[in-house]
Amino acid sequence: MDRCEWAANEIMIPYHDEEWGVPLHDDRLLFEFLILEGAQAGLSWNTILQKRQNYRAAFDNFDASAISRYGDGKVRSLLADAGIVRNRLKIAAAIGNAKACLAVAQEFGSFDSYIWGFVGGSPKTNTWKSLSEVPAKTDESDAMSKDLKTRGFKFVGSTICYAYMQATGMVNDHTVDCFRHGQV
Repeated sequence: MDRCEWAANEIMIPYHDEEWGVPLHDDRLLFEFLILEGAQAGLSWNTILQKRQNYRAAFDNFDASAISRYGDGKVRSLLADAGIVRNRLKIAAAIGNAKACLAVAQEFGSFDSYIWGFVGGSPKTNTWKSLSEVPAKTDESDAMSKDLKTRGFKFVGSTICYAYMQATGMVNDHTVDCFRHGQV
């Protein structure tokens, strides 16, 4: 079975085959991916996937409302949690991003409505022949990054935003020879 070449181990293969590139419209899942993509900065996605269940436990299953209320005690607890990336800036960003996400959801009716607006509400299907053709960022990810930053979000550079768009199915970047390309 042909699949994207980056899906090459026991963690990445099921993630690729079952989740990556599937259009998401659930605010909690969209927020989860935003936090995980930010946590991945400087690390590998494989590392983050290995820690994903720990993140869900540590961050109240990515309930933005709960996270937005985290105080100093919870931050200390997270910094001591070996099951997640213990980076003070990334933890602070998750809390700030929860607050910003709630504000966006209130303004637009949902985080989903806001975030999908950067691709006009429907996935963009690309036709890359190889991984080397896939861009690190696009005009859409630049616009998303810029707007997120003006709303107070952190760890949302254009490259992180494009990875987020790929993961949440806003763009279909499965290569054309991958069995998932036509399915998502």
